[in-house]
Amino acid sequence: MRIIKKEGIKRFRIEHNKKLFWIIILLIIALIILIYFIIQNKPNQVVDNNNNNINNDKNIKCVPATCCHAKECVLSEQAPDCSKAICSMVCSGPLDCSAGHCEFINNKCEVVPSK
Repeated sequence: MRIIKKEGIKRFRIEHNKKLFWIIILLIIALIILIYFIIQNKPNQVVDNNNNNINNDKNIKCVPATCCHAKECVLSEQAPDCSKAICSMVCSGPLDCSAGHCEFINNKCEVVPSK
C-alpha cells in the first residue's frame, strides 16, 4: 500500500495491491471458519440412553482440573499438561494432601472428600 500526493491536488490517493487484499480477506474467512469448528467441537457428554445411574462406570476417569491446588475435576481427556508445572507444597485445595479425590458422579466429574 502506498499513499500518493501529486502536485496541485489537495487530496491523498491510496493505492493497494488487490491480490494481497484478497489473500488477506481469504485468510480472515479461513480463521473465522476454524474458530467456528473449534467452538463446535465440544467434548461429548456422557449420557445414558435409558437415564440409568452410571455412577459406577469404571471406564470414565476424572482428574484434577488444574495442575496445582485444584478445586474442580474434569474428564481425563480434558486434563491439563502438568509436565512442566511447579507447585508449592501448601495444602490449600480440596484435592491437596489426599483431602479428596475425583470421581464420576451423576454424569459429571466431582470432588469427593476423603474419609
